[in-house]
Amino acid sequence: MRQDAAALHLRGIGKSFGTTRVLENVELTAAPGEFVALVGPSGCGKSTLLRIAAGLETPDEGAVALGGADVTALRAADRDMAMVFQSYALYPHLSARQNMALPLLMRRLSATQRLPFAHLLPGVRQRLAAIGAEVASAADLLRITPLLDRKPAQMSGGQRQRVALGRALVRHPRAFLMDEPLSNLDAALRVHMRGEIVELHRRAGVVTLYVTHDQEEALGMADRIAVMLGGRILQCDTPGTVYCDPAHVDVATFIGSPRINLLPARIEAGRAMVGGTHFASGIDLANGTALRLGIRPENLHLHAAAAPGRLPVRLVRREYLGAEVHVHLRAEDPIGPLIARLPPANAAALDPQAALFVSAEATHLLAFDAGGHRLRLGARAQELAHAH
Repeated sequence: MRQDAAALHLRGIGKSFGTTRVLENVELTAAPGEFVALVGPSGCGKSTLLRIAAGLETPDEGAVALGGADVTALRAADRDMAMVFQSYALYPHLSARQNMALPLLMRRLSATQRLPFAHLLPGVRQRLAAIGAEVASAADLLRITPLLDRKPAQMSGGQRQRVALGRALVRHPRAFLMDEPLSNLDAALRVHMRGEIVELHRRAGVVTLYVTHDQEEALGMADRIAVMLGGRILQCDTPGTVYCDPAHVDVATFIGSPRINLLPARIEAGRAMVGGTHFASGIDLANGTALRLGIRPENLHLHAAAAPGRLPVRLVRREYLGAEVHVHLRAEDPIGPLIARLPPANAAALDPQAALFVSAEATHLLAFDAGGHRLRLGARAQELAHAH
């Protein structure tokens, strides 16, 4: 990590466009050298929050701090942050070398020193040589040295994205801000570029705030994930915690592919009843309390025989995805469709005409109240569920 690595703080950020409220009291802290992904559906406010951090938008309320210093009133150029855009934002008439060098030329040379033949002025030649060396070093790191004399139109999407990353890297910023930088690439190249961006982040050793709508990118790249919906951060934690221990039903629904199964349930005598089947017992909630039980597809078990705690379903279809199969099921209303993730051999053995039943271990159940907030079933509830 860089010795001057800084933390990034977004404090109470609020933003409206006309009568539309886009961000509502957003709080987010990224520690020095941390990779934080902002993930959420289109329109949730994540790109607006990133632009506020960069200084491209002004918040209506709140403050932005980098390394403990309030930078809210500073211009984007004075914040010591580098931004990588979804559209690459390369100058089409400049070569890759010139695109990468431009931020350094603007910062290190005066307007006079950037004029034609200015290299004849005292000291300019040495500064240009230093800039060229830094561009060459960044190009070597990103493996784009052979592309330095090409213009953007002569490069592929992945090559253009590397040039955009190199342009940010040469500045040696105190924070990287990335706005869906991989969304214009094909699937295979996106997977490859994920690793390159993570490696770039580790080498730079500075805060990276990364916006994406792709949950796989967020889960696979970030140290922590901030899940945004409706202009608010619903949860910010490690990828494992956000997936396995979501704080809100909207987080559980958005994170995970295929989507989590949600079963409507009601408390009867300390039991969570799904239709006529109990999935958990010993729950200290009032009779008649409505809740939803969440079960990840990999935790939904299929059975050929009825038994206590098993819910009857029918097979709708099987979706083969190579190493796994998504088995689409349907229970009686109001439960509706369910999905299980199985190995191919297990899925192939299912008889479409035979009766099927599903169950889940109590330790894998996630409970949410009517407002979507997480309910803790407790160890005693899990023990009793196993007993039944």
